[in-house]
Parts: sequence; structure tokens; C-alpha cells
Amino acid sequence: MPSSVAPASSVAPSSAAAPASVRTTASHAASPDAPGAPSQADLLDFADRTAGDTRLVASLPLDPHGRTWIRLEGPAGSEAWLIGWPPGSGTGWHDHGGSHGAFAVAAGSLTEQSLAARLPTEGWKLLELADGIDRERLLADGNGRAFGPHHVHQVFNTSGERHAVSVHAYYPPLPMMRRYSRSGQVLRLEAVEWAREWA
Repeated sequence: MPSSVAPASSVAPSSAAAPASVRTTASHAASPDAPGAPSQADLLDFADRTAGDTRLVASLPLDPHGRTWIRLEGPAGSEAWLIGWPPGSGTGWHDHGGSHGAFAVAAGSLTEQSLAARLPTEGWKLLELADGIDRERLLADGNGRAFGPHHVHQVFNTSGERHAVSVHAYYPPLPMMRRYSRSGQVLRLEAVEWAREWA
């Protein structure tokens, strides 16, 4: 993932006042439970505070055709992003490679669809999902949420007219992300993206 503002064709490892050129240096082998590691609450607090930084949010160039982002320095070695979402854009289903995280909406609104189940991370290509595990929430200006290391979701801007802007933070910094497709109750693993591919 580039460290400067760029259009995104896929999720920006899906988001403080650090400059865009700052890169995190924490080891990808770090554990969410390591001493001194930021908790989900710490990441949400960072995302909330950063989303309230109107000057930083206004510095993000918005593209009508693709997502844009600035990489930020998150708390205690976490990875963070400020992301702009044009109308109708989204991530597709994905996870965060074992990192926990949080995101907060700075402008507009985002819809999150998630699975209320812990999925196995290895050894499968197709899973049939049980009924009743789908969750959906709308997050508007000033709202955010935190999630654990096994979270699978998709995020999108349903507005036909307005950009959304959000702040995302992850710890440990994302080692990889798994991308999924979904047809009804069947979830299929489509690809694995590694952090080195974003550098």
C-alpha cells in the first residue's frame, strides 16, 4: 500500500496528525496481547480523535472515481489510514490477517456488513454460513466501532452523491488480508494479499 495519497482499487489496509510519509515500524509478528500493545479501545479512541481533526480530514484529496488514502502513524506502533470513499464505493468482503482494529467516520456515512461468527483462518476455500450471523450497521459522522482479530466484513458508501471519509487503525500492522466473495450463504476465499504488496 503506498504511503502517499493515491487512488485505491481495493481496500486500503481498511485508515493523529502524523504526516503521510510516516511509516510504522512495528513487527508484523507482534501480538495484539503484547505488553504495551494498543487495545481495541485505544484504536477506537485514536480513530475517533483523528476523525475529529477537521484540518487533517480536509487535506485528503477526494477522487470521484476511486478511493484515496493517506497513511498515518497510529498509536503504539499501530497502522492507520485516512480514507476517502466516493459515492458507491466499497471494499468487498475481507478480514485483517489476525489484527484487531477500529474505524470512525469523519464525514458522510458508511455501511458495514459483518459476520457474527469466528471463521477458521486456514484450511478452507468454501464455507457455508449459518443463518442469522449477518449484521449490518450504518455509521455516520462521528460514529465508529472496534473489532477483534477474526472480524470479517465489508464496508461501503451507499450515498449516490456524497463522499465519505473515515479513519482506520490496526494492531499489529496488517501482515496480510484475505479477500472473499459471497453468493448467498456461501463464502469463498478468493485471494490473500500480503503487506509487502502494498509497500
